[in-house]
Amino acid sequence: MIYGLSNGLSFVLNRILKYRKEVVVKNLRNSFPTHSESEIKTITNQFYDHFADLILEGIKNLSLSKKQVLQRYACKNPEILMPYFNQKKSVILVSAHYNNWEYMVLSLGMQFKHHGVGVGKPLSDRWFDKTLNRYRQRYGTEVVFASNVRETFETYKQQEFPTAYMMLFDQAHNPKKCYWTTFLNQDTGFIFGPEYFAKKYDFPVFYYNVKKVKRGFYEFDLTLIAEHPNQTEYGEITQHSANILEQTINEKPPYWLWSHRRWKHKRPTE
Repeated sequence: MIYGLSNGLSFVLNRILKYRKEVVVKNLRNSFPTHSESEIKTITNQFYDHFADLILEGIKNLSLSKKQVLQRYACKNPEILMPYFNQKKSVILVSAHYNNWEYMVLSLGMQFKHHGVGVGKPLSDRWFDKTLNRYRQRYGTEVVFASNVRETFETYKQQEFPTAYMMLFDQAHNPKKCYWTTFLNQDTGFIFGPEYFAKKYDFPVFYYNVKKVKRGFYEFDLTLIAEHPNQTEYGEITQHSANILEQTINEKPPYWLWSHRRWKHKRPTE
């Protein structure tokens, strides 16, 4: 029933409301300059199908049991983090708005032995933000924002409390606080926060790559980006993460969040 509704919602968003369609098509054309208009149209339609699925899955997300969540969102190699947990070592898990990221927020506290902390950006509507985060945190994940993320890192570091920090790096808002590189054939600024905290505390960094198995079912695996971030060059961690994301998008482009105006900022001259 949910995916029947999703089919209808996709049609409404894509063909009737044309929700951010100009942004979606422009992003796709610039990212894939060698694609034909027919190919761009196909990816656009597939994106709206997936986007509608995300919306309906987000609603269903509010009532899923622990068992249902773990059936629908599974880590293929959770054992890779166990040595760090045994050493009481925290880790940083980076990824992007690709496939279903809300399932990761909800299940983070159940996927690993580490305490799960999702680092995000608060919604403008305070009531809705508070309500949504109450549901996000019901299975053990802690959600923090810019206002208290530094305090959270510092507190758990001092307590030697092994924590897995989930951080999405693909939606930068301040062009002067980004890591700039060429990504999908365009000058692109990425959030530098994950690398900043990784270097400050020398926490190992893993990229978690999410694949869609079928409608409503996802799996992800962890790839080590940096064992000792303090020994890496500036931008190395962010660049490595961007390379993985770019490869993932090139393989399955419909599943990234194309409706966001990702390239509205220009690289600062200074």
